[in-house]
Amino acid sequence: MIEIRNIAKAFGKLQVLNGIDISLEKGKIYAFLGPNGSGKTTLIKSILGLTQPDKGEIFIQDENIKDNWRYKSRIGYMPQIARFPENLNMMELFRMTMDIRKTPANEEKYISYFNLEDARDKKLKNLSGGTKQKVNAVLAFMFNPDILIFDEPSVGLDPVSHLKLKDLIREERDKGKTILLTTHILSEVEELADEVIFLLEGKIYFKGTVQNLVQTQNERNLERAIAQLLLQSEKKTKKLNLKAA
Repeated sequence: MIEIRNIAKAFGKLQVLNGIDISLEKGKIYAFLGPNGSGKTTLIKSILGLTQPDKGEIFIQDENIKDNWRYKSRIGYMPQIARFPENLNMMELFRMTMDIRKTPANEEKYISYFNLEDARDKKLKNLSGGTKQKVNAVLAFMFNPDILIFDEPSVGLDPVSHLKLKDLIREERDKGKTILLTTHILSEVEELADEVIFLLEGKIYFKGTVQNLVQTQNERNLERAIAQLLLQSEKKTKKLNLKAA
């Protein structure tokens, strides 16, 4: 479904991505983990076409995405922070998005699912942060995309809506969708992820199941396994710095 080949990206002297090679299959949920500055956001933005890599290629359904905006209609994206035109109400936002995408949508299903009926005619600027996140979720799902990308999706959601979102993500995975998730909530990763992709300093440090990560680090849970990865990385960096000195 998604093929990433030797992607590299630098911002000035800072090398953010450094030769990323990875294949992401249909019917799986991939959790992208790593400390701040590890390259997760830049990689996601590269897939979305919001950032242009310095080198390398990205293919979606065997189609190179470079200079090809049409592939974006296959993606549903739920960013961490919802930013909408505040003068519009919720339904005006949905209609505007449908006019732009020119793709069949099923907004009513998800309006009902997330209990947004009372927000139909309210200005977006007057909605709470949690309600905006639910609007964000509707936009991600309503076009039935082949690929779903979630960036810290649980931020601001109440517990019931968070559970509903997780159930919906699983349902979409079971339909054969490719799902990418970034989150700092490790229990969410343990619940949802079929595979974990751990990035450090712009490189893939680990790719595999949660269970495999815990076992290879000889730890009893995901939190401790990730802490062990970070400690190993720090030790390697210190050794390299000593050699360079």
